[in-house]
Amino acid sequence: MYENKHRKFKRNYIFTFTLLLLTIAIMHNGWAKRAHSFAFDNYLTARTDTVLPPTDTLPVVGKDSLKANVFSDSLHADSTAIVKVDTFHIRMSKDSIDAPVEYQAKDSMVLDVTNQKLFLYNETNVKYKDVDLKAPEIVFDQQTSIVKARMKLDTAGKSLGQASLIQGDITTVSDSLEFNFKTQKGLTHSSYFQQAELYNFAEVVKKVDAQTIYAYKGRFTTCNYDMPHFAFRARKIKYISKKVAVTGPVGVEFENVPVLPVILPFGMFPLAQGRHSGFLPPQFTVTDRLGLGLEGFGYYKVINDNFDITTRADVYSYGSWRLNFTPTYRVRYRYNGSLNFSYQNTHQGFKGDADYAKNKSFHLTWGHRMDSKARPGVSFSANVNAGSSSYTRYLPTNAIIDQSNGAGGSYSQPQSFANQLSSSISYQKTWIGKPYNLSVNLNHNQNNNTGIVNLNLPDVNFNVNTLYPLQPQEMAGSGKWYYKLGIGYTGSARGITSFVDSTFTFKQMIDTFQWGAQHNIPISLALPQLGSIQISPGFSYQERWYSQKLFRTWNSQTRKVDSTVNKGFYTARDISMSVSFSTAMFGTLTMKNKEARVQAIRHVMRPQMSIGYKPNLAKSYYVNTQTDTSGRRRLLSHYDGGVYGSFGYGESGSVGFGIDNFLEMKVREKKDSTSEEEGDGLKKVKLIDGFGITGSYNLLADSFKLSTFNLYARSTLFDKVNITASANIDPYLIDSMGFRINKYAWQDNKISLGRITNGSLSVSTSFKSKEKDKDKKAKDKQMQYDNYDNLTADEIEQQMNYIRNNPSEFVDFNIPWSINLSYSLSFSKVLRRDYSGFDTRFTSSAQFNGDFSLTEKWKVGANGYFDFRTLKIPSFSMFITRDMHCWQMSINVTPFGLWRSFNISINPKSGMLRDLRINRTRTFRNN
Repeated sequence: MYENKHRKFKRNYIFTFTLLLLTIAIMHNGWAKRAHSFAFDNYLTARTDTVLPPTDTLPVVGKDSLKANVFSDSLHADSTAIVKVDTFHIRMSKDSIDAPVEYQAKDSMVLDVTNQKLFLYNETNVKYKDVDLKAPEIVFDQQTSIVKARMKLDTAGKSLGQASLIQGDITTVSDSLEFNFKTQKGLTHSSYFQQAELYNFAEVVKKVDAQTIYAYKGRFTTCNYDMPHFAFRARKIKYISKKVAVTGPVGVEFENVPVLPVILPFGMFPLAQGRHSGFLPPQFTVTDRLGLGLEGFGYYKVINDNFDITTRADVYSYGSWRLNFTPTYRVRYRYNGSLNFSYQNTHQGFKGDADYAKNKSFHLTWGHRMDSKARPGVSFSANVNAGSSSYTRYLPTNAIIDQSNGAGGSYSQPQSFANQLSSSISYQKTWIGKPYNLSVNLNHNQNNNTGIVNLNLPDVNFNVNTLYPLQPQEMAGSGKWYYKLGIGYTGSARGITSFVDSTFTFKQMIDTFQWGAQHNIPISLALPQLGSIQISPGFSYQERWYSQKLFRTWNSQTRKVDSTVNKGFYTARDISMSVSFSTAMFGTLTMKNKEARVQAIRHVMRPQMSIGYKPNLAKSYYVNTQTDTSGRRRLLSHYDGGVYGSFGYGESGSVGFGIDNFLEMKVREKKDSTSEEEGDGLKKVKLIDGFGITGSYNLLADSFKLSTFNLYARSTLFDKVNITASANIDPYLIDSMGFRINKYAWQDNKISLGRITNGSLSVSTSFKSKEKDKDKKAKDKQMQYDNYDNLTADEIEQQMNYIRNNPSEFVDFNIPWSINLSYSLSFSKVLRRDYSGFDTRFTSSAQFNGDFSLTEKWKVGANGYFDFRTLKIPSFSMFITRDMHCWQMSINVTPFGLWRSFNISINPKSGMLRDLRINRTRTFRNN
């Protein structure tokens, strides 16, 4: 008993001595900021147990159980080994914690030795493992391992700070809290904390483990204001970190005003990040042809980390329905893709009505991308968009299937105007270290108006880069001129077929299938320059393979050309040789007045000329055939309509010519009194990016020796307006039916270069105001990177498609206004199918889109295009958006066009509550 008292006295003495040293340190430094371990019992036990038991006083050699430390002392002449034994035997106290606790306080620290409590005051901080606690006042009880923290008020009742507890990714701010370091349990009062996108408040919060939290009289929302615009209230809430939040009866409130009728018996709010399985809620809609409907109801199933499936269904009161099946797959750093198959059964109106219509159709999309690092030199990609031509005609609302949230539930109208569908599947391989490469492509295109589908199955290309057989492997200097003699190879093979989708049969596809192949062997030689002139001779051999021959004869009874096709294997060849000359000339006009705005104008002219010869190897398969009732005859080839077409007829000894021009000027910038940068104040302004003309003259032709003139021009005016133009000028006159006659347009003293047979013009520009907050763009970009950090490339593409298809939901209020304008014009003369003359095809349209901020929160915008040929606006839509902080309202109106629609939507911005929206849609289809 005496020994126990003696040990207790000694322990208290050591503890008091330690406190004295800490007090001296605090007085010396002014305020306490020191890391210390709260394992007081461990410390005291270790100090008490330093008295060695009698059995441990003797040195022991050769026993591993005592962990002996043997070393040699070089000072001893006899090199006798001296053995030292660690005789400390530490016993851990039962109430000790398993890691050190670091603490600091700005004001003061009080240590209660008797009760083993530590009091910290003013801007205190306690850290233990992943727990970081900050508060105005903190009390730590060593005996129970419980830390208590609370807020503090000044004399005016203003809060000087609250208790903040950070553990992992959960931050809790409370008026007061208690936390047990051992059990990791805690209890807080009037607490704010965040779980995923939810901002939560509860009068009482109980933390039972690192993942589970219970809340009493709680409120949660996605609005980050202290007084949120909207919130959900529940009496009891259970949070499971990164998984789900479950409530009892839950109500909704706006601006702290409860919406009494809206009370749900329970609520489940997903908190899991990334993909997780679950039901997809529908959206209510109304259409004039299909009636009331629920769109987008379905289920999203995660199979594993690499595969998931989404199914959605749309149901309408008039009997129509649609199913969407969308699997997606991904293997990181290898490949990713998604497929969407949609099948719909449409009933418009009621049976017995005059306008009743029934239709079954489908639509298929597939996208696949291969990571370039998966197999260096090999790539595979797919972009399939195919289906019934009637699919877009009978869509209940719109046509683009949105896959941003799993596929299939919402639609976007512009697809209804896309009369062309196209697909491509591509495989490419490049042999590393070898001069050749291979590509295999499968292509598809179809016209939704005519229902004609064209398939390329397959399209194979094999290329060999230019080889220099006369060039030695090791060469010093430029080498001999004949070292530059190069030879290459390009080969391709293609199969094509066509059919009408509504009457499709395999027999029809096989009957219309034809294939062809093409081989090209170019030989080139780069001779040394003669002064400023570059001379390049060349030779080319081409061969084409055909699977059919086309025979056309004039039928005097039916007064038209009859055509017959013979299947088989046929070949045709062609040879050409040429020598080209090219150079460049420069000219600069410098102004004498050094203060003039325009200081210099620079002109670059690149003329070129070539001489070529081609024998007439195509004479055997061209036939002079009558094509109309007037007796006009034309040379028609047996290989017209083939996969690669026919070689040109006639012997050619041509002289080619062309010239390209580039024009720019150097101007003096306007002086800016606020600028401190030094320099000459000059900048270059491009006037003409390119302007030229090309043509040729055939010396060996018996007629029509001069070719058409090809003109082109490119320019960017004021760095804002992009202009591109091109035209073909035929120098020969035509007869009354539009056919050329061998007579120049400038004959008979006429001033004319000829007639324009086809041409195009495009002009585009865009204007926008300055950004109000330049830093906001960088912040938004960084936020976008953060949001996309854990997404695959396919998921990012789906998100971007959703943004493009729903522009009113993603409005940049940082730019007050923006306008984009473009105009396109094209025309061409096309020979009629019965050879009776030519038709001119003309298109002219203007596209526009823009938006304008009425206020910082309101924005209006519109987009569409105008067809000058029909003087109509086929597509036009406008939108109005209102930024309501955590909510957003958008109104979309399409007043005319193929589809007329009206939509108003109010929804939270949070992705978690994307489906919680008030939506009203009305759509009408014009007949």
